[in-house]
Amino acid sequence: MTTVRELEDVVRQQQQELDTLRQEVARWREQYDAGRTRDIAYTNSAQEVPPLFTALDLENSAGTAFETPGAWPFTRGIHPTGYRGKLWTMRQFAGFGTARETNQRYKFLLSQGQTGLSVAFDFPTLMGYDSDHPRSEGEVGKCGVAISSLADMETLFEGIPLDKVSTSMTINGPAIILLCFYIAAAEKQGVDAAKLQGTVQNDILKEYMAQHAW
Repeated sequence: MTTVRELEDVVRQQQQELDTLRQEVARWREQYDAGRTRDIAYTNSAQEVPPLFTALDLENSAGTAFETPGAWPFTRGIHPTGYRGKLWTMRQFAGFGTARETNQRYKFLLSQGQTGLSVAFDFPTLMGYDSDHPRSEGEVGKCGVAISSLADMETLFEGIPLDKVSTSMTINGPAIILLCFYIAAAEKQGVDAAKLQGTVQNDILKEYMAQHAW
């Protein structure tokens, strides 16, 4: 049976957690107010939505997570303003055939409102083979774009300002080589590497388990 003392300890612990949360929310509010936000504070029913809900907004907060946006462990996002500061990047996973063909596709997608690029590489590129390698036969440009050289990477992004668009490259094993190509292609455009945005991957198990690139 739970004693009165034990119940008092539970209540005291919950109160301490809520006091800590109030302090965290106060810190978050300072960061939020100092950040840049867009006017998206309404739902489709034109009801204003507060930028943050926490356990302080609940009648029963027992067992409720106390994290705030922009704070470790970042379970509520990495920015205090969330998507009110900057809308999420919209990118369609795309790539096929030659670098020239995919370049045309990227320009079309960007013209239609896409805000970032996501590169799909063909199987030889994923495995680190050049397109003229014997093991690449029958797979070049299939299910992704063939990139075998810096020249291919330059063609892939020709006419696309790499300081204005972020690029996600879905590749693991040879990722460092493709990243080097990307940086060099940007420098040829006159874009400093510090201005580049995007990601490569470093999860070889994903290739085996999800993409079946074993």
